[in-house]
Amino acid sequence: MIGCFYILDFSYDVEEGKPVIYIWAIDKEGNRVAVLEKNFRPYFYAILDDSADTNKVAEDIKRLSVSQSPITSVKLEERKYYGNPVKVLRIETVIPAYVRTYRDKVAKVRGVKEVVEADIRFYMRYSIDNDLKPFNWFKAEVEEIQDSKLRVKKVYELKKIIQIYEDKPPELRIMAFDIEVYNKYGSPNPRRDPVIIIGVWTNNGGKQFVMKDDDLEIIREFAKFVLDYDPDIILGYNSNGFDWPYLLERVNSRGIKLDIGRKVNSEPSQGTYGHYSVVGRLNVDLLGFASSIAEVKVKSLDNIADYLGVVKKTERVNLEWYQIPEYWSDPSKRDILLKYNMDDVRSTYLLKDVFLPFGEQLTMITGLPLDQLSMASVGYRVEWLLMREAYKFNEIIPNRVEREYESYKGGLVISPAPGIHEGVYVLDFSSMYPSIMIKYNIGPDTLVKGECEDCWVAPEVGHKFRKSPDGFYKRILQKLVEERKAVKSKIPTEKDEYERRRLDERQRALKVMANAFYGYMGWLGARWYSKEGAEAVTAWGREIISSVAKLVEERGFKVIYGDTDSVFIKGSGNVDSLVNEIMNKFGLEIKIDKIYKKIFFTENKKRYAGITEDGKIDIVGFEAVRGDWCDLAKDLQRRVIEKILTSGVDEAVKLVRDVIMKIRRKEVPIQDLVIWKSLDKSLEEYEVDAPHVNAAKKAMKAGYVIFKGGKIGYVIVKGSGKISERAEPYFMVNDINRIDIDYYIDKQIVPSAMRILEQFGIKESTLKNTSFDILNFFKK
Repeated sequence: MIGCFYILDFSYDVEEGKPVIYIWAIDKEGNRVAVLEKNFRPYFYAILDDSADTNKVAEDIKRLSVSQSPITSVKLEERKYYGNPVKVLRIETVIPAYVRTYRDKVAKVRGVKEVVEADIRFYMRYSIDNDLKPFNWFKAEVEEIQDSKLRVKKVYELKKIIQIYEDKPPELRIMAFDIEVYNKYGSPNPRRDPVIIIGVWTNNGGKQFVMKDDDLEIIREFAKFVLDYDPDIILGYNSNGFDWPYLLERVNSRGIKLDIGRKVNSEPSQGTYGHYSVVGRLNVDLLGFASSIAEVKVKSLDNIADYLGVVKKTERVNLEWYQIPEYWSDPSKRDILLKYNMDDVRSTYLLKDVFLPFGEQLTMITGLPLDQLSMASVGYRVEWLLMREAYKFNEIIPNRVEREYESYKGGLVISPAPGIHEGVYVLDFSSMYPSIMIKYNIGPDTLVKGECEDCWVAPEVGHKFRKSPDGFYKRILQKLVEERKAVKSKIPTEKDEYERRRLDERQRALKVMANAFYGYMGWLGARWYSKEGAEAVTAWGREIISSVAKLVEERGFKVIYGDTDSVFIKGSGNVDSLVNEIMNKFGLEIKIDKIYKKIFFTENKKRYAGITEDGKIDIVGFEAVRGDWCDLAKDLQRRVIEKILTSGVDEAVKLVRDVIMKIRRKEVPIQDLVIWKSLDKSLEEYEVDAPHVNAAKKAMKAGYVIFKGGKIGYVIVKGSGKISERAEPYFMVNDINRIDIDYYIDKQIVPSAMRILEQFGIKESTLKNTSFDILNFFKK
C-alpha cells in the first residue's frame, strides 16, 4: 500500500540481532503511527593512502570481522574530501555499536590514511542518506504489520520511499509540565525529598496531581495522563536540567520505571546535548531557546514570560524557591503554591507560540529533531545542515578533532564621536559575512596554500581562495540566500495569516543559519574548521567598511561610528543616493537600517543609546557592563539614558538625585537591592570568598537549597569587615534598616549613573549633594 507520513522523530533498537529504525509519524488521517525500516545498516569509511593496494587493504579489513556483528561489505568508492578526489572503502556492518569497535581496528590497517564518518548517530545517518527531516511529509510504499510493543494506532514496515514533500502540518498534541519538590533539608535529593505537585497544561487547560500520602501515586497518575493524552510534544522549562532527572531518580530508586514513551516499557533517557529523549515524542526544553535572549540576564521562567509578554509578573503568583516548603506545610498557604505551579506550567505552554514556529523551521532546515535542536548550540545546528549537504555533494564528512585556541583579528570598529548627535542614519550591510564568503568562494576546501594563478587574495592576511569551482560553503550559502529571497517575496501577497507567519519564520531561520556560517568556520569544535577562512572574512569586512567610510566622507557626510557591518552617519546629503552608490561599487546589499532622532556615544566602542523617529529607545552595551549590579542600579541606568534622550542631561541628574534621596529615606524595597550572581562551581571549589560565595555558604548553613549552576541573590548589610563578609542571602534579610545604604549609593547607584553622565562633564559630587542647585550648574 502507499501511505503519506508527517515525520516527528527517529529512534532505533536492535531486535533479534539486527537494527530497526523507527520513524515516528502522523498519517493523513491524523493517526499516530510508526514506520519501521529494517534493511538499513551502519557503515563508515576508510580513506586510502595514494599508494595503497586497494584489494589487499579490503581483505585485511574483512579479516577483522567478528561473528557478533560481521563486516558484511567492503566496497571501493570515489568521494571528495575537502573538495579533492579520494579513494575510500565503504565498510558496512550489522550492529551500530560495533562501528566504533571497527573504527579503531581499521585505523591501524596498513594503507588506511584515516577513518571517517564513524561518529554519526545511526538513525541520523539514515535520515541524512534518505533526506528525511522532521516536520516534512514523505510518501512511501509500506506494509501494515502488528507490533504490540508500540503505543501507536498503526505500524508499518517500510518498503520504498517514493517522494519527500512539504505540506500543511497536522494538528500536533502539545503538553507542558512542571514539578514542585518538598526540599526542606537543603539541596533537593530525589532519594529523600518527595515530588509534591505535578502540573500539566494542554489545549484543554490545566490539571494538577497533588501528593497526599506517597508521591509515587501522583507520579503514576502523571505517567497515565501522558499515555492517555498521548502528546507529540512535551514542553518543559529547565526540564532537562531538573524535572526529568529528578523524576527518574525518584522512581528508579524505588525500582520503578517512568514508562511514558510510545514504546512499551520505555522511559526518558539522557541523550545528545544533555536533552532527555522520550521515545516517539519530542521532549522540548524551552530554556534552550530562551538562552538566546540576551536582553534577559536572569533567564527564569517568570522573567522570560514577562519579557515576551506571554504572562506578566503582575498577572501571576510569584514565589521564591525557598518558600515552597513553607507554603506546602501551611494549609492556609497551600492554594497559593498550587496557583504558582499552575502559573508556571501555563507560562511554559504559552511560550510554545513564541519559540516553536521558529524552532520548527530550523528543524526543517537542519534535519535535527526539535528536542535536540532546542539544546544544541548554533554551531551544531549549522553542522547538521553541512553534514546533510555533504552527502548530496559526495563530500566526506570530516572527523571532529580537538584544537588549541587560536585568536585572529575581528571586524573593524570605527571609534565613536562621543556626545549627543541628531539626525543619524545607520547603514547596515545585509548579511555581510555570508556575502563575502559567497563572493570570494571562502572555505576550507577552496583554500590554496601554495602558488595560485586564479585566486582571490584576502587583504592584510594574504590567504588565497580559488575562484572556481564553487566551494562547499559557497554552494550551501547560495542555496540559503536564494531560498530566503524567494520566501520573502511571497510574504506580501500571502493572504492566509498562518501561512504568512510560517513564511516569516522560515525566512528568519534561513537568515540566522546563513549568518552563523562565519562563526561556525572559526569555531574550534567545527568539523569544517578554517582559521584562515575566518581571518579572510573579517579582513575583507574591514576593507569594505574602511572604503565605505571613506566614500561617505567624500560625499559630504560624517561617520560618527562604525562596527563590523554597519556605519553611523549624519549629514544633509541624499542618503538614498549614497546607499545606491555603495551597493553598485561593492556589490553588496546595504540598507538604511535605522534613523535616530537623537543618539549619544561614550568614548567606549559598542556602547551607545538612541531614540528613533518613531520614539523607540535603543540601548546597546550599557546594560551588560556589570554583572554585580542590583536591579535598582540597572533600572536607573536605563532611565538616565531615556531622560538624556527625551528631556536632557539636567533631568537625568535630577532623577539620580531623587533615587539617592529615596535610598537615604529607606523608601526602596529590599528586592530592588538584590545582587544576583551565578555559582559556576561547587562552593568548596571556590578559593576566594567573593560576596556571592559567602552568601551561598550562609544560605546552606541555614538549610536552604544551593547547588552548582544555580544563582544566589544577596544584599550588603551594615557592619565591620570586608564587603564580601557582609553579603547576606536576600531572603534572610527582612529589615531595610540592616542594609548598608552608603554601599548602595557609592558602589551601585552613582557608578551606574556616572558611566553615562561622566560623558557630559557631571561629577560624582553633583549627584550625591542633594542640596546642590542643578539649574545654576548648567548656567555656568
